[in-house]
Amino acid sequence: MQNEELNKHEKILKKNIFFIDSKWPQFQLLINDIKKFSINKKNKRILSLERGSLYGNISLFAPYFREKNFTSVDCSTKKIYSRGAYNKRLTTDNDLIKIPIDLHKDYKKLNFKKNTFDLILIPNLMHHIFDHNYLLRSCRKFLKKNGTIYIFEPTLREIHQIPDDFFRFTPYGLKKILENLDFKKINFDTSGGPFTAAHYCLDQASQFLPKKEKKKFDSIFKVNNSSFFNLLDLKYKKNLVRKNNIFPTSFSIMATK
Repeated sequence: MQNEELNKHEKILKKNIFFIDSKWPQFQLLINDIKKFSINKKNKRILSLERGSLYGNISLFAPYFREKNFTSVDCSTKKIYSRGAYNKRLTTDNDLIKIPIDLHKDYKKLNFKKNTFDLILIPNLMHHIFDHNYLLRSCRKFLKKNGTIYIFEPTLREIHQIPDDFFRFTPYGLKKILENLDFKKINFDTSGGPFTAAHYCLDQASQFLPKKEKKKFDSIFKVNNSSFFNLLDLKYKKNLVRKNNIFPTSFSIMATK
């Protein structure tokens, strides 16, 4: 029964929260990684830093870890809290498992004990953290020896949740940052390509148009057909003009203490 409930929860995440099949296939990488972590027996105590206040103060990922010691922390700023749960409208489906966020804390005021967690998740949050070195140093302190930190980040996004949107990382840049903070065994994976990147930009551009013009624009540029762009990414994986060039739309990175 629990697996069936989780499958339904995941279906809603993919359809109504991350729009994986219709708009943003890059988030499938995040879902896949979370599932792998959830079944790893080594991960007994987990910390997840999220922005659950946007969704009505729920953790989107806690349902994957219901049989483990899982702590979710919302690290939103006062500005975000003042705007309210504007994405709560995406979470009304009864099949979505709604587990409340455990804590609301400024990322500079996290006060967990040293060597507490086997796994720390930072899904889709780092670009909202201005002093990312401070946060990562704190996470290293909270991790047990050989514990894992996991980060998922977009490489392509509009400037959003203004003014609390600060950076766009590359996997190579974040790898260097983690190395400088003495993290080890750093590996990353990427998702998407130039065609889904083009689709993302077209979708964003479409949102600036009045309804009448938007309908025509969407039709011409196949804005409502993300599978078309996704198939192109799968078919054409190499830049034929510039060798040392890739165009992922997101990446995930793991490192150990």
